[in-house]
Amino acid sequence: MIVYVVSHPEVRVDPLVPVPQWQLSAAGQERVQRLVAMPWARSAGFVASSAERKALQTAQAMAEASGCRVHVDAELGENDRSATGFVPPQEFEALADAFFAEPERSVLGWETALDAQQRIVRAVDRVLELARPAVGTRDGGSVVLATHGGVGTLLQCALRGVAISRRFDQPGQGSWYSFDSVTRQVAQGWQRL
Repeated sequence: MIVYVVSHPEVRVDPLVPVPQWQLSAAGQERVQRLVAMPWARSAGFVASSAERKALQTAQAMAEASGCRVHVDAELGENDRSATGFVPPQEFEALADAFFAEPERSVLGWETALDAQQRIVRAVDRVLELARPAVGTRDGGSVVLATHGGVGTLLQCALRGVAISRRFDQPGQGSWYSFDSVTRQVAQGWQRL
């Protein structure tokens, strides 16, 4: 099976709303329309998502385009940053740099990058086991994981067998890459939608 890892596109940032409840912005919704027009998106045999609203909106559009239902796995969610809640963009980037630079250390109470990576790999393994019967019945079907940039980055580092590094981060919200579910080989790095 080919597995496509998709990060949700741009969101409507609202400091008064908990981050997991943020939804796609108009630009993000437009980018999702480009996503569902891709042939691999329309032929998906299984779509899984984190429980966060922005990822769910992305997954639901993919599921509608391919005739699937969305499987939700909360462990596909972004690293737990509830200790800080909303952080202004410039400060967030500095914290994210520290998160990736020291994967075994908690940044201001955040889940460590190493703990998040282990959780994500377990979730992906679980999703792929659930997907096998559904994808096996679809000609050319694939699996789509609608999730977050940090999740995709940590997963890609694990798939490549390299140390956690922000060097493998997405070029922007609304990006994707694919890997083979058997060999775990990444076909190419992040591509922008």
